[in-house]
Amino acid sequence: MALLNKLFRTKGKKEKRSVTKEGKESSFAKTAEDKEKKIAEAPKKQIVLESKILVSSHTAEKALMGQKLNHYVFKVGPTANKIMIAKEVKKNYNVKVIKVNIVNVPKKARRVGRTQGFRAGYKKAIVTLTPGQTIELK
Repeated sequence: MALLNKLFRTKGKKEKRSVTKEGKESSFAKTAEDKEKKIAEAPKKQIVLESKILVSSHTAEKALMGQKLNHYVFKVGPTANKIMIAKEVKKNYNVKVIKVNIVNVPKKARRVGRTQGFRAGYKKAIVTLTPGQTIELK
């Protein structure tokens, strides 16, 4: 390796080095403050609900059209059932639920160039409310 270092070393450039708390020399110039800044600047995921049952509201075009008929669509956790979903909607939004339908949306194959993968599947619930009641979704 020493031979390769001599061959590919550029003149005039020196590697940045810093000393750690233990007194050892490190080739990293990053400090804890730099790492904290990167973490603070990273985009944060917006969590709509803090529940493991109701993950988020589903705002597709078809789901928004159903709101005229008092049908609201939510993405739910994989272990959620109709009874749990109805209780959670009642607790979070103070509305009376008439009916809950559940749909398992399967994963779909996705391909980018030669790389093939899958778009994640999820479970969604269509909740029907009593006439006159509404939910304001964010």
